[in-house]
Amino acid sequence: MDAVTPQLKAQGYEVISVNLAGHGIDNTSFAAITFQTYVDQVITAIGTRTNVILVGHSFAGLVISQVAEAIPTQLKKLVFLAAALPHDGDSLLSLAKQDAGSHIGKSLTIDQEHGAAIIAKEAIADIFAADAPQQVQVYLAAHIKPEPLAPLATTVKLSDKNFGSVKKIYIHTVNDNTISYGAQQYMVKAGKIDKVYTLSSSHTPFISMPDKLAEIILLESK
Repeated sequence: MDAVTPQLKAQGYEVISVNLAGHGIDNTSFAAITFQTYVDQVITAIGTRTNVILVGHSFAGLVISQVAEAIPTQLKKLVFLAAALPHDGDSLLSLAKQDAGSHIGKSLTIDQEHGAAIIAKEAIADIFAADAPQQVQVYLAAHIKPEPLAPLATTVKLSDKNFGSVKKIYIHTVNDNTISYGAQQYMVKAGKIDKVYTLSSSHTPFISMPDKLAEIILLESK
């Protein structure tokens, strides 16, 4: 989100980016990472703040949903960016099984011994960033890490009273090979979404069209 964050800060907003355990530069052992680890990280980052707009991309759609269940009164709205949009009892794996349009399945390896989900490097660009500059695609393929497996199989526990009370925005990504546009549309139709935006991007509009993404987030921040 490095290309989006400065645009939000320039308009006077405080922006907190949460690097989930086991991702990026964080080397926490997968054995120590649970879905609740992610939820707790976000809740800790929010602290006592209120009127928070919480943006979740991809798998983080489940994370922000569980955060909303825990602290609904501190949140102004949830923004699902090309994200999993769950109901109570859903996990990322259960939602992914319903997505025939995703390119992940044919390039995914499950390493049960190490608790990791691994996507073949040669498929990274197509799955995540087909519209990114080539140098970015090469960088992603070289640096992407395996995903901790346990959180992907964990089901969310959501209620109408808490999660259901928080306003929700969805940003579609039409040319998405990770969570297909068809799957996104299905989840939105089945969920309670207050407003929908659409970007003609891959799964990573913060790379290919950060200005347009920032514009949407700013509109929803008013």
